[in-house]
Amino acid sequence: MSSTQPHHAGPSADRSSQEPVGELVQRASQQLTELVRGELRLAQAEMKEKGKHYGKGGGLFGGAGVVGFLMAQALVATVIAALAVALPVWAAGLIVTAVLGVIAAVLAMSGKKQVDRAAPPTPEQTVENVKADVAEIKESAHR
Repeated sequence: MSSTQPHHAGPSADRSSQEPVGELVQRASQQLTELVRGELRLAQAEMKEKGKHYGKGGGLFGGAGVVGFLMAQALVATVIAALAVALPVWAAGLIVTAVLGVIAAVLAMSGKKQVDRAAPPTPEQTVENVKADVAEIKESAHR
């Protein structure tokens, strides 16, 4: 074979230049769809794994809350017992109950103030922004 003969790269090199644009767009669209589906499967697997960890963590926090509540009850009993050294048991229990009642009332009032600040439960600023955006789009469409 002489080196002066034209060199053909073969049918695959000419194939891409001969394919219609519609087929190229269709193939690109199909590849993009497959890529997105693959990424969604990966994200789903990742979120499932994270969900397991969140579930375990939530269970552990719940257990810690129960044990903490039991600890608070034991502390209340200890305070009553300590006061009962100087006072009758009923008076020590009444004093601790009154103090806990005052603490509960203060927490309840603070909680109510926070809930009142949050009402109504709609994202008002976001709703206003969306309304303004829609009005802007309508105005620009009429121009």
